[in-house]
Amino acid sequence: MTRWRWAGTRASGLRLRLVLAFALLGVTTTAVVASVSYVQARTVILQLAQDAEVASLTDQIAKLYPVVNLPPTQEDLDLMAQRLSDRDGYAVVRYRDLRGQGAQVRAPLTPEVQAAVADGRIAWQRVSRDGVPTLLIGTQLRIERPDGSSVPSGLEVYSVRSLASEQRSIDRLATYAWLTGGLSLILAVLLALLAARGVLRPVRELGQAARRLGEGDLSTRLTVRGVDELADVARTFNDTAGRLERQVGELRRMEADARRFVADVSHELRTPLAAMTAVTDVLDEEADRLPGDAGRAARLVSQETQSLTQLVNDLIEVSRFDSGTARLALDDIDVAAAVTATLRVRGWAERVRTELPPGVVARLDPRRLDVIVANLVGNAFRHGAEPVSVRLSAEEDWITIEVSDHGPGLDQQVLPHVFDRFYKADTARTRSEGSGLGLAIAWENARLHRRAGQSGRLVAGNAPTGGAVFTLRLPRLASDTADEAGVR
Repeated sequence: MTRWRWAGTRASGLRLRLVLAFALLGVTTTAVVASVSYVQARTVILQLAQDAEVASLTDQIAKLYPVVNLPPTQEDLDLMAQRLSDRDGYAVVRYRDLRGQGAQVRAPLTPEVQAAVADGRIAWQRVSRDGVPTLLIGTQLRIERPDGSSVPSGLEVYSVRSLASEQRSIDRLATYAWLTGGLSLILAVLLALLAARGVLRPVRELGQAARRLGEGDLSTRLTVRGVDELADVARTFNDTAGRLERQVGELRRMEADARRFVADVSHELRTPLAAMTAVTDVLDEEADRLPGDAGRAARLVSQETQSLTQLVNDLIEVSRFDSGTARLALDDIDVAAAVTATLRVRGWAERVRTELPPGVVARLDPRRLDVIVANLVGNAFRHGAEPVSVRLSAEEDWITIEVSDHGPGLDQQVLPHVFDRFYKADTARTRSEGSGLGLAIAWENARLHRRAGQSGRLVAGNAPTGGAVFTLRLPRLASDTADEAGVR
């Protein structure tokens, strides 16, 4: 599908549009110019040939004067036709109803020319005879009177001249016009390709630079060439990329400072929290013997100290994920036994329905598997409803652990944010039993387990019958992310 989309983009791209536009412009311009030039040249050639033939016929007729022996005999008519004929054509001379020898057959006398000659005018007409263009010229001989006037002699002269040479010249003009059109089309395409190259190269570079910038390479810059609009676009891109690099750099620095601050504070709190935990252990032992408010205060201090200790431990774990120092301690484990141990240690073994087929062995980090399962089951107890179920299934290369409950399920607006840090579905709730990091840590722990370039997954959803469902998918032969990246 991607290949077809790419081909469609190329087929309708700017290069093709530029080539088609230049080609259409070149063909249109050439066609108009060539057509006008052809028509004008054809008219001029035919007009010159026509004028030359009329002048030649007039000169030849003038040499026949004075006309004698009127009315002429048929022999006189034939002799006059012979004297007016040459290698480029022949003449037909007739006197009223008398015609030259073979004139009726040989001469393509058209009614229009005959009518014009009968009226005393010189007439000409271009006709086609046996596929050959022919010029037909007709005139009437007149007799000069002593007083200077002239009267019709009754003699009509028709000249038939071939225009084959002129037609060849016109055909050559048409051939030259077609050749000119073809050369113009090739030139237009070449110019279009050059123009497209000049326009598309900076556009292509801009697209590649924008792609690299979108992939996170904020040092991407364009080479500014010239002073045209494309150069302005390149300068604007460089300015925008520079500002973005500075802003993102500042945000990254602030984020790194915040993470470092959280990590430092969390580590600094571990020592006093260890001492407080030891004190709370003593308070827990004495809480039942303390009077009223003192006992309740001791238990509250112990509970809050445990919550704070858990929060600090979670923050330290998150800081390891952020810094990329989290590593797997892989071991071959019986997955069913590991999940059962997780439930038993926390006192959930009797409250959770399990479907754990024995004999499913995988190479995983047992501590991180324990954290994931404990977070999912604990979350089901806190926010769902019993009974809570844990199901294990295995494929050749992957195992799947599914934790479900029978509560109201997850709202569709909540699903995209389930694994966000400190996310609370109920914004009005400011306190909760957990740290708000449990599911985020479980998601990160799942992602640490990798195999053949694929990482483990933790997905949240709802069962068709109601209740939330968390699906954990881990590789049976996991490898550390850092190991796959070549870090030892």
